[in-house]
Amino acid sequence: MDHKSILLEANKAITEGDHEKFLSYCTADTRWIFVGDQTLKGIDEVRKYISEAYQTPPKFKVDLMIEEGDYLTAMGTISLLNENSEWQDFEYCDVWKFENGKMAELKAFVV
Repeated sequence: MDHKSILLEANKAITEGDHEKFLSYCTADTRWIFVGDQTLKGIDEVRKYISEAYQTPPKFKVDLMIEEGDYLTAMGTISLLNENSEWQDFEYCDVWKFENGKMAELKAFVV
């Protein structure tokens, strides 16, 4: 699978609420950097984050994907259910680094 297909399959798993399937696409030592906010180190921290942040599965709209070597940049919109039970849209630009066909690092810019 190419990086684009891997990310699309992983995102599909998240939107279906299948966190463990999503995590199967990540390395054990995956690192997620939310620029200006927080950094998650390792699959257990990512598991905890997605179980809290995605109690209701998010919706993704991917507008653009650019692949270069071990990197994949994805831009689009993620919609999350907020505390008022309303969908809230956020624009994002995610830069993923892949190692051996798995997502090893994320640098996320979210507005």
